[in-house]
Amino acid sequence: MQNFKQFMKSRKGLVLTVIVLFGALFFAFRNIGGSNTNEMVSLQQRLLNAVGALLEQEHFSPKAINDDFSRKIFKEYLDQLDGDKSLFLKSDIDALKRYETSIDDEIHGSPLAFQPAVSAIYAKRVAEASQLYKDILAKPFNFSEEESVQLDGKKLAFAGTEAERVDRWRKKLKYYTLERYTDLLDQREKNKDQKGFISKPDDSLELEARSKVIKFMDRTFNRIKTNFNEEQRFNSFVNVVTNLMDPHTDYYPPIEKRGFDERMSNQFYGIGAQLQQNDNGIKIASLVTGGPAWKSGQIATGDMIVKVGQGKDEPVDVSGYETEDAVKLIRGNKGTEVTLTIKKQDGTTKVVHLIREKIEQDEGLARSAVIKDGNDKIGYISLPDFYANFEDQNGFRCADDVAKEVAKLKAEKVKGIIIDLRFNGGGSLVEAVKMVGLFIKNGTVVQVKERGGKVDSRTWRDNDESVLYDGPLTVLVNELSASASEIFAAAIQDYKRGLVIGSTSTYGKGTVQRPIPFGKPIDFYSGRTEYGAVTLTFQKFYRVNGGSTQLNGVVPDIIMPDSYEYMKIREKDNPNSLPWDAIAKTDIQPWQFTGTTDLSVISMQEQAKLNADANLNLLQNNLRWLAKNSEHPVDLKLDKYRAQQKQLMNTVNQNNQLLKLKQEMDVAALEADKDKFYNNPDKNKGTRYQEWLKFLKTDLHIDAGVKVIKEIARSEMTATVQK
Repeated sequence: MQNFKQFMKSRKGLVLTVIVLFGALFFAFRNIGGSNTNEMVSLQQRLLNAVGALLEQEHFSPKAINDDFSRKIFKEYLDQLDGDKSLFLKSDIDALKRYETSIDDEIHGSPLAFQPAVSAIYAKRVAEASQLYKDILAKPFNFSEEESVQLDGKKLAFAGTEAERVDRWRKKLKYYTLERYTDLLDQREKNKDQKGFISKPDDSLELEARSKVIKFMDRTFNRIKTNFNEEQRFNSFVNVVTNLMDPHTDYYPPIEKRGFDERMSNQFYGIGAQLQQNDNGIKIASLVTGGPAWKSGQIATGDMIVKVGQGKDEPVDVSGYETEDAVKLIRGNKGTEVTLTIKKQDGTTKVVHLIREKIEQDEGLARSAVIKDGNDKIGYISLPDFYANFEDQNGFRCADDVAKEVAKLKAEKVKGIIIDLRFNGGGSLVEAVKMVGLFIKNGTVVQVKERGGKVDSRTWRDNDESVLYDGPLTVLVNELSASASEIFAAAIQDYKRGLVIGSTSTYGKGTVQRPIPFGKPIDFYSGRTEYGAVTLTFQKFYRVNGGSTQLNGVVPDIIMPDSYEYMKIREKDNPNSLPWDAIAKTDIQPWQFTGTTDLSVISMQEQAKLNADANLNLLQNNLRWLAKNSEHPVDLKLDKYRAQQKQLMNTVNQNNQLLKLKQEMDVAALEADKDKFYNNPDKNKGTRYQEWLKFLKTDLHIDAGVKVIKEIARSEMTATVQK
C-alpha cells in the first residue's frame, strides 16, 4: 500500500489519477471519428462540459460560471476573432446579443449555440473581406492626403455601416502599403549610386508596395481558410473559457500539444524559438534558453517575424505564412545563416543575423564569470531557468549546478556574488527551495495555500543547517522574472540575506498549475492524449512574510529602469488575473548581517545615486514617451509618417546606448572553466561562450550589482577591522 501511495505521488501516478478521474470522458471520446458533423458537435459539447466541470470543481479560485461570466466570454471571444474590429459589423454583434447571457448554460449542458453562430458569421465576413482587400488594393494610394489610422482595436467600436468597415480596411491596407513603400524609397536612396542599380519612379515603387501587400493578404486569408477552421475556432473558444478563470489555466488542443513536445525535443537545427500566429502575423512566443535567438540579445518574446532570409539571399516576407511554413524557412542545415527581419513591440524593425545550431541543453544551464574591479573580484551567476530533469535522477538540477558554480567562485576568492534571474520564467519549486538553502541556515522558503484554504508552511523549507556561501549577495530581476524566480528573490529579501535589484516589480505569477489531459492517452509516460489538456491552477504561493507574489510580484530593494518597464506584459496587466492577498506570516530567523551599515541603508544610498543619474532619468523619459506614442494613431501622410518613424528610431537607438556602459567591465571566465571557453573541442560552442562574456561587459544592471556588492563588502570589512 505504501508503494502504491508513493507511485501516485510521482508524475506517472498523477497521470494515472487523472485517467481514473476522467475515465468516463475518455470512453465517451474514444469512438468519435470526427467525420460526421453531428458527432463532432457532440464531442465539442462533451469537451466543453468536462472543461467547465473541471474549472468549477478543481480550480484554486473558481469564478462563478453565471451570466456575468457569460458576458465576459462573449466579449473576449469576439475580440479574439476580430481584435482590430475590421470584420464584424455592429449589426452582427447586435444579432449575437441573444447569446450574451446563455453561454454559461451551454457550459453546463445546454446545446452549443453561441460559438457555432459566431463561427458562421465569421466565415461569412472573412469571405467578404477576402474580396474587399483585392478591390481596395487594385487602385493606387495617395500618400499626400492628411489622414491617420488607429491600429489599436481596443480604441475602436465595431463598424456601424458597411461603408465604415470598407474605410477601415482601406486605411489599414494603406498603412501596410506605406510601410513597404517607405522601405522601397529608402532602398532606392541607399543604392542610387550603385553600379547596375535601376532607380524606379515613385509610382512604380507604390505599385510594388501594393503588390507586396496583396501577397501578404493572400497568404493571410489562405491561412485563415486552411488553418483556422471550425474545429480550431472552437478550440480558441474553449481557451477563452479557461483563461477567464486566470491567465495560466490554458486549454492546449492536440496539435499544439504535439508541437510543444516536438519543440522540447530540440532535435533540429534552427534559431531556438517557439513561434505563434496571431492576426498580425508570426510572433516569438518564447525563446529556447541557450539558443541562437536567446543568445543574440536582440530578439524578445512578443517580437513579430516579418521576413526570413537564407544567408545573402533576398529575404522572404512571411506575413500571413502558416507557422509550419515559416518554421521550414527558419530551420536548415547546421552552421548556415538565417536572417530575420523582426518588428519590435515598440513598432521599430530590426534585422538580426543568426547562425543555425542544434539547441544544446548544456548551454542553457547555470554558468558563471568573474568581474574584475581593480584588485577585487565579483562573482556572477546566470540562471535562465529553474530546470530539473524529473525523468532521470542523475540528470541536471539547477540547485546542484548553482552550488558547483558557487564553489568555483569561492575558489576564485570573490568578494560577493550576483545571481542573475532576469528573464527567468521559473520552473521547479523544489529547485528554488534548494537554491535558497545554499545561502541561508534553514527555515521556510515559501508557503502554499490549497483550494480549500489549507496553508502548508512546513513542506517547502530548507532543513540543512549548512550554508554554502555566506558573503555579500545581490539578485538581478526584471519584469519577466516569474514564479520560482520570484520565490527565490522574495526569500532572499525576507531573510535579509542580500539585496534585490531590478525593475519596479517582477512578473507577478504566484500560482501553480498541473496538466489535466483529455481523451485516450497517446504516450503514457509523457501524459499526451488525443484531445489535448488543460493546465489547471490549483495552488497559490505566499512569501514567509505572508504576502503573495501573485499580481504584485516582488518589488526590488533597488529599482532601476529597463526597456520593458512600460510594456503591458506583467500579470497585473491582465484583468483576468487572480488578486493579491496575504496570509499569516511564518516565523523565520533573519540573516545576521555583520556589516557596520544596515542593508536597508546601503539600498537607500545606492537608490539615491541611481535617482540622480541624468542618463537613467533620460531613459525613463524616453520609455514613457515610447509607451505613450504607441497608443496614438499612425499618420498616413508620407512626410508625417517618415518623421514619426525617424523620431521613433532615434529614441530607441538612444535608449540602447543609455542601457550600455560607456566603459566596459573586465569580465573573465573562471580558471576552472577556461578550457570550456577557450579550448572547447566544439569550437563553435567555445566561441559562443566567449561571446557571452563579451555581452556581459556593457550590461548596466550587472554593473549596478557590482557596485552594491562592493558597498556590502566594504561595510563588512569595516566591521571586521573595528573588531
